[in-house]
Amino acid sequence: MAGQGIEPGTPAATLVRSSTTEIPRPISTSLNVFFRQLFAMSSSTMELTFLGTGSAYPSPSRGASCVILKMDDGSWMFDCGEGSQIQLQKSKVRAGKVNKIFISHLHGDHMFGLPGLLCTISGNNQRSEPLEIFGPVGLRRFIRTSLELSRTMLGFSYIVHEMKVLPCQIPPDVQKWKIEDSCNEQRLHPNERKGCLIEADSDNVWTLLSNDKISVKAVYLKHRIPSFGFCIQEAASPGK
Repeated sequence: MAGQGIEPGTPAATLVRSSTTEIPRPISTSLNVFFRQLFAMSSSTMELTFLGTGSAYPSPSRGASCVILKMDDGSWMFDCGEGSQIQLQKSKVRAGKVNKIFISHLHGDHMFGLPGLLCTISGNNQRSEPLEIFGPVGLRRFIRTSLELSRTMLGFSYIVHEMKVLPCQIPPDVQKWKIEDSCNEQRLHPNERKGCLIEADSDNVWTLLSNDKISVKAVYLKHRIPSFGFCIQEAASPGK
């Protein structure tokens, strides 16, 4: 689980709620999507499904980190650890309805399930709009390399929007391990569409999505590699 603590002075991440389900068994845990406050439903329907709440690696009875937020116009996935595609098929969530994926950090137990999940979605997909994926810089390279080396073609297009990491998010031991986390924007995977590089504002908050109904923002968490927590907030409704 990312972020054993929240960096002092940064906003606490919050998620709007309605009902919750966990696959395969109920358990109380602290997830990367931090549920610090639970708000009553407003004008939209929201449902949480916990596909995995384990840490480090999946087990026969507990999947790696993965949460689905089901809404009126689709389903959003938060983290995608190993085996998430199997857990998804055990749930009532339709793979083809997943239209946004948010990855908190690039540890394997939070993102190794992505290539397989994309293939599962491809086999159950009739989408016309691209699948949007959000995560730290380096996520685009991971997805592109996985699909290219396996010669995988998807039945839909996808976009990866990356969050630019702040210098304070990079621990000294990570700084010593120099890797190339960017990738050539001129050489996209055949199913890939060009995404954005999202930078933090003056309050160290990344705005990932904002419209007249809902907004999604990210804050940085203290962890061994650059990590993020997500805040989903509905717009105010009259009488609510």
